[in-house]
Amino acid sequence: MQLTPEELISEFHDAVMELYFARKRIALLEAENAELKERLAVAGGDAEDA
Repeated sequence: MQLTPEELISEFHDAVMELYFARKRIALLEAENAELKERLAVAGGDAEDA
């Protein structure tokens, strides 16, 4: 399949936008993961105190 230059640019733009939103989602998931790890560590510390 051969794409025109305009189609190639459009495909490239779409891929860049997908990557942008994927990176934003990854950053949110990493922050959520860090928060959950912290809560788990605190809960684990509370269990040791009991």
